[in-house]
Amino acid sequence: MKITIVRQGIRTNEMYFSSDFGEGKGIWCGGGPALPGEVREAEFELPALLMRWVDIIPAPAADGSGIRMDGEHIVLTGILENIEEDGTACLQLGSDLIMFECLGEPMALGGQVELRTRELMIYPVNL
Repeated sequence: MKITIVRQGIRTNEMYFSSDFGEGKGIWCGGGPALPGEVREAEFELPALLMRWVDIIPAPAADGSGIRMDGEHIVLTGILENIEEDGTACLQLGSDLIMFECLGEPMALGGQVELRTRELMIYPVNL
């Protein structure tokens, strides 16, 4: 996903970014620093174990894919593509896929969901 670095956060390697899907924040996990104004190709990782029907809830299809901040939470809205038996799951955000782990009661695949997390790791993609 193409992101633009907006500003540095107060935590080590924390940075705020904007994208075609909205704005958020995360921890930059690249070799060098991400500087404000830079445009980078990046992948997201969600390190926390998420709970279905608590951290992941159905969202209206009209909302479309998006990224936004809600207090200290980063909210990702997209299509729930897959959930494996071991809890590994995949969220489609535009043409990008975001992998995460979850527990809880089953959810319908292929529907629009809102995923809330406090941690988002951002890795540069070297094209």
